[in-house]
Amino acid sequence: MTIFCSHCHRPLQAEMSCLPSRAKQAPSAPRPFRSTKSASKARRDQINAELQALRSLLPISAQEKERLSYLHTMALVCLRLRGAQLFPPGLAPPAGPALGTELLSLLPGFLLVLSADSKLVYISENVAQVLGLSVVELLAQGDTVFDILDGRVGEDVHRKLLLAREEPGREVTFVSEMRTSKAFRLQHGGNRVVAVCGRFVALRWPPSPCTTAFLALCTPVGQSPTEGEASSQDDIFQSMHLLDMTVIDVTESVTYHLGYRREELVGQSWYSLLHPEDADLAAAQHRAVALGAGAGPEAGTAVLRVLRRDRAWSWLRVWARRDGGCITCTCRCLREEEAAHLRARQPRTAAPP
Repeated sequence: MTIFCSHCHRPLQAEMSCLPSRAKQAPSAPRPFRSTKSASKARRDQINAELQALRSLLPISAQEKERLSYLHTMALVCLRLRGAQLFPPGLAPPAGPALGTELLSLLPGFLLVLSADSKLVYISENVAQVLGLSVVELLAQGDTVFDILDGRVGEDVHRKLLLAREEPGREVTFVSEMRTSKAFRLQHGGNRVVAVCGRFVALRWPPSPCTTAFLALCTPVGQSPTEGEASSQDDIFQSMHLLDMTVIDVTESVTYHLGYRREELVGQSWYSLLHPEDADLAAAQHRAVALGAGAGPEAGTAVLRVLRRDRAWSWLRVWARRDGGCITCTCRCLREEEAAHLRARQPRTAAPP
């Protein structure tokens, strides 16, 4: 059946010249919000221009700006915006000396600032010395502290941060592995264990989530001291013993850590200072060092409790080595959280018969 046009009664398959001139000239309406190549390119160019403008405002060198990807640029911008919200330029106190490279190099770790909702606000530049990652590379992992920590401790960290937030000024410590560079993991066999010790501080009054920040120092845990560090670091002292572990000398800094004067310890047995529950572990370490048993640097390493002069117990990580007819112990003081983390990973060597 043929259908005819109502205007001229000609078949529709014929030319549509019969349609009104207005209908013939009216173009088909474009689809709303239809994307075209030119429109997409215009949007990309606009986004690129905005990112370039944001990148130009970042307080870093031109060389560093050139290496920034779009992701890194946005991560740094978000970090600066969170910092500006917590530390408004108009309300900030007069600035003191900037934390330069020399000052940061004196710290045993790097500085970390978090917002009330655990967002990263500030990371000191010396983080690269601890984790092998720059601030920019670390921010690429995510924008919260949980993104740079081992996920297995997330619940414990969340609980401690909540406790600290409810009681501003209360110091909390948590220990976890932090993400590191691939080169660091290849060199050290894994990520670095770091102790984060800090507290929430109200930056302005009245305190609120927008005006409080978690200020923390992040220090490596269980790092074996070098020869030079043993005599210069505040949390380390050394002792020298006969092969039966009788003390023949100890550095004067033992007074600061354990409360004893040097003269009080010389001639005493190392075992008289140890916690009874750690005697077997210390004996195993003693045997491994004195007889050359075991293999690797961890054979002469143990985490022990030692009695202070005030009758309290202090946690120490002890590196022992034999020097001829003597045994030298390098002792680093630990927080309870650090000691618990290391003890959980410490091999239990059998004590000598």
